Parts: sequence; C-alpha cells; structure tokens
Amino acid sequence: MSTVQEVEEAIRKLSPEDRAAFREWYAKFDAEEWDRRLEADVAAGQLDWLVQESRDDRQSGRCSDR
Repeated sequence: MSTVQEVEEAIRKLSPEDRAAFREWYAKFDAEEWDRRLEADVAAGQLDWLVQESRDDRQSGRCSDR
C-alpha cells in the first residue's frame, strides 16, 4: 500500500471533529507551501515575464489601472 493510500485510509477513520481539524490544518499547510513556492519563483525571476507583459499591456492601452 502506498503512503497516499495509507493517509487516505487514516483520514476516513477520523471522527467528524478530527476531520474538521485536519481540514483546517491542511488548508493552512497548503497555503503556506503555496506562499513559499511563489516567493521562490519570484526570487528566481520566473514571474518577470508576467510583470513585463502587464507593463506592455498597460503601455499599449490594452488595459488600465482603474
């Protein structure tokens, strides 16, 4: 059995209260991981193209800052 399957099985065995606590914990964990990955991508310059595209769109009149 894989680790994911073991985790799924364990979650199914939790009480409704424990599942609610797990969901709350996991949502926070997942958001923090997302933030870390985004910050790393920004620091590595992997999103520079998006900033440039936005500036180009603004300069060409394809969007506004309103």
